[in-house]
Amino acid sequence: MSGTGAATRRAVVALAALSASTFVYVTAETLPIGLLQEMSADLRVSPSAVGLLVTVYGLVVVVGSVPLTFATRRIPRRRLLPGLLLALVAASVFGVTAAGYRMLLGTRLVIALTQALFWSVVVSTAAGLFPRRMRGRVIAVVFTGSSLAAVVGVPGGTWLGQHVGWRGAYLALAGLALAAAVVLAMSLPNPADRDSRAAIGTEPDTRSYWTLLSTNALATAGAFTVYTYVSPFLTDVSGFAVAAMGPLLLIRGLAGIVGVAAGGTLADSRPWTAAALSLTLQATALLCLYSFGASPILAAGLVAVAGLALAALNAATATLVLHVAPGSSDIAVAGASTATNMGITVGALAGGALLPTFGVRSTALAGGMLSVAALVFLLGGRSATARHSTRRARTSSRTPFCPNVTQCHGLLPVCLPNELRKWRAQRPCATRVWWFTTSKIAPCVMAAVRPRRPAGLPHDRQENVIPVTHRGTPVSGRGRQSVVGLNEGID
Repeated sequence: MSGTGAATRRAVVALAALSASTFVYVTAETLPIGLLQEMSADLRVSPSAVGLLVTVYGLVVVVGSVPLTFATRRIPRRRLLPGLLLALVAASVFGVTAAGYRMLLGTRLVIALTQALFWSVVVSTAAGLFPRRMRGRVIAVVFTGSSLAAVVGVPGGTWLGQHVGWRGAYLALAGLALAAAVVLAMSLPNPADRDSRAAIGTEPDTRSYWTLLSTNALATAGAFTVYTYVSPFLTDVSGFAVAAMGPLLLIRGLAGIVGVAAGGTLADSRPWTAAALSLTLQATALLCLYSFGASPILAAGLVAVAGLALAALNAATATLVLHVAPGSSDIAVAGASTATNMGITVGALAGGALLPTFGVRSTALAGGMLSVAALVFLLGGRSATARHSTRRARTSSRTPFCPNVTQCHGLLPVCLPNELRKWRAQRPCATRVWWFTTSKIAPCVMAAVRPRRPAGLPHDRQENVIPVTHRGTPVSGRGRQSVVGLNEGID
């Protein structure tokens, strides 16, 4: 009992360290936005060049997630995750000591590569620490770190950077990453002790997986079409002062924490419902923001609701990916991470394209329509998957029509694919066609067209003999085999 309690305590400590690690990575990615002026003045570059540190960072995460996850799939997570954090520490220290912009950009690329791999493995690693029934809540705890980064990390890093310089802010972040790496190295279980059920999907389904990826990309694009330009929306359309942006974004961040908790809890029991409700809430909030955005009170509330919905959707889709992953969970999460970052990029570009022609208010309409499209895609894909599963169940439940072949599945479209796989693996090319035709197809066809034996008559193997011929010449003796004998070994 004490051993189980100690293992649970270690799992809780490891989960807290993983959540702190997500906090570090999200803060490291977006901190240049808050320190734009300080970094621009210190490095003697334009603000747009500092903004490029964030843009290139995101592109590297999109491109590197799946290849890096595949390349490191055999490395134990107990060594991989602390190693990634140590690489972040080294790159951050080297970046703050660099005198030039190019060196800083190079270190940012290194951190982006570690983040691409980190997000691909952190979800499945956390889920493997606890039973499956707690998966949604565990993922919610992990994502709480990223939500806190928007509420505490970036504002706190900005305040620290304004007082001690941007280099001091990044050194403080590197110190937090170092502490998380040490805790993870001490608390993560050995590969043999880790719950391997999180390494693969619990209900693998390729259709559902691609539906989730497409839905996630559309929903994220809709959210970031608005969120990227939420400050000019609130000032120009809603009439807020610039000084009110900090408190308003703080409220949105706090709503995101609530959304992560709610989405993760509901995802434990009804993950598809959690995703659909989150999308419905996001689409409603953004469309109402377009219609009633001129009211300051409504606009502030709707921005917070949209943040809550997006956070809940992220928790629900992360849980669903672990359910329906068609192969390795790490590779599946890497694909989901790529889809999310693509949605962020597309949303920012779409909002920027709308501003000059249609104004900032149009971003809410575009974001709402993209969210509606994501909801339709989710419900349509789920319905198609259910119909496919029903047809497959009906096909597998049919009564076999091969009455004399005991091991045949009965329906040629069902049994032939299995036999074709055996045919490719076991027979040389010159004899495959002849072997497969005479030993597999012919008995099924002959048994199907042969009249059924009347009930009550004894079964005699000699009466069910099918002569095997070679170029029209019957083969006698041992070449005459029963249908049952010819089909031995069929799955």
